[in-house]
Amino acid sequence: MARRDKTNYYLDIADAVSERGTCLRRRYGAVIVNNDQIISTGYVGAPRGRQNCTDLGYCVRNQLNVPRGERYELCRSVHAEMNAIINAPREQMIGATLYLCGREADTDEYIKNSCCCSLCKRMIINSGIERVVIRDDDMNYRSIPVYDWVINDDSISGQFGY
Repeated sequence: MARRDKTNYYLDIADAVSERGTCLRRRYGAVIVNNDQIISTGYVGAPRGRQNCTDLGYCVRNQLNVPRGERYELCRSVHAEMNAIINAPREQMIGATLYLCGREADTDEYIKNSCCCSLCKRMIINSGIERVVIRDDDMNYRSIPVYDWVINDDSISGQFGY
């Protein structure tokens, strides 16, 4: 049996972490790794102590037909990337890689053209993470240097979505 490459290994872990997610729309899992050591993980869910959408049985953004990547102030959840960053010491995130895997909650398919939202991008930039690797399918992924988000500021261009 062939050994799984290291990038897909960490993406597999992010995929497993996503299974703890409580969003009715999408499941995301994030893993922060530095020097081949897992620093932190995160999945999508309501802030501690608040009811999750899975507990409530509905999603406000779904009820309002909010498009993907818009109106996050209506969302009950903290994103996977945010949770991973919140749970990690900054000095361990400097130069790290964040691995991100997302699936549609209803079909379990990988999310097409997945990327971090604009707020998560800002948090990742400030955290000191150097690179984000996003899974496209079981074997393929994209590697994004975080500096690209610094020089290509989507808040200036008015680009929506992710």
